[in-house]
Amino acid sequence: MLQHRAKTDPFPVPSSPAITPKSPRDPRIDVFRGLALVMIFINHVPGNPYEYLTIRNLGFSDAAEAFFLMSGIAAGLAYTPRFMQAQRNKRGLWRAIAPLWKRAWSLYVVQITLSACALGIFAAAYRLTGRTELLTRINMRQVFHNPTEGLIGVPLLTHQFGYVNILPAYSVLLVCAPVAIYLGLRRPRLLFLLSLTLWMFTGIFRLNLPNYPNPGGWFFNPFAWQAIFVCGLLVGLGQRQGKPFFPQSRPLFWASVTFLILVLTWKYVPGLGAFLNLQMHHLAQAGVPFNITSHDKTFLAAPRFLHILALGYVLSQLAVVMRFSAHRYTAPLRLIGRHGLLIFAAGTVLALACQALMIAQPDAVWMAWILPLVGTVALLTIALLAEASRRNLSERVHVEI
Repeated sequence: MLQHRAKTDPFPVPSSPAITPKSPRDPRIDVFRGLALVMIFINHVPGNPYEYLTIRNLGFSDAAEAFFLMSGIAAGLAYTPRFMQAQRNKRGLWRAIAPLWKRAWSLYVVQITLSACALGIFAAAYRLTGRTELLTRINMRQVFHNPTEGLIGVPLLTHQFGYVNILPAYSVLLVCAPVAIYLGLRRPRLLFLLSLTLWMFTGIFRLNLPNYPNPGGWFFNPFAWQAIFVCGLLVGLGQRQGKPFFPQSRPLFWASVTFLILVLTWKYVPGLGAFLNLQMHHLAQAGVPFNITSHDKTFLAAPRFLHILALGYVLSQLAVVMRFSAHRYTAPLRLIGRHGLLIFAAGTVLALACQALMIAQPDAVWMAWILPLVGTVALLTIALLAEASRRNLSERVHVEI
């Protein structure tokens, strides 16, 4: 029966032997994920001087786009084998789907915990300082001024606080990831085309999930941001099968480099940015969809989308990047990247605490210089403790076996 279905399947999937032998963990994934997490933490403490060292100063995209791209790659590498035909025949489809949905549930739990921590941090800061603006920062007004509706929205994920709004979109994408992986193994180009089509229609028709009790939709719109995640997923799927989705191409490489240079001049050459933005405005008036002609983050406007893809492609093609990622000096970033969810959660709590301290003590200029450094060291310490705990647990299980 299974063999007959495989022969008549219009979308045949490779069996497990088609997967290339498991290779050592790619250090680039951990390094760039760790770098993205550190940059997210720094950017979540507004007003500090280290913001000028983050990726958003290189172009239109920022660490959030890098986070989604790396998350897609990691998902493709981690979950693909279970969806291969031989594994599905042996263990069943549910064994492939369950880990993704379990991870999505973990993200939901972390999101609710972080939301509670955010409320506690700003409420405590208000009680200590009496500064009422603490109760209206980062979209908390509804909870403190309209708690009935605000507290309904928090567990539904429709009401999200600023700087605590990445995980909901990522969780939604993981819930949908089984379908994407299943299709990506069979028809990766079709998955890519469908993803881009959804991204385009999202901008044209302003598709989004509700933001109850506020108007509007999610800041990280999953209908749009899935495009970055799917691009990363296709990279991971291709790497698992030894068939890169985005091939090595000298013309594509130099086109990406040219675009990155254009973006830099767009941002920093006096007068050029205003001129190019005016041309984008003219295109918008001519009827071109706004997610092509704007820099909107919620709908992942084309300049942001193309920038992170070009940057990711260029970095993936440079041998020096692999050597840099494997160097002992980048070990701290690799360590942080290996414990992504823990570090993201800890970084969010630390960033919110830093924000509350800086709001409570606006004259303490030194905080903008010291707190981000202290927080970064704290994140590395947490990663070291997590790694030591994992090794101890692994050794204990090995001894017991």
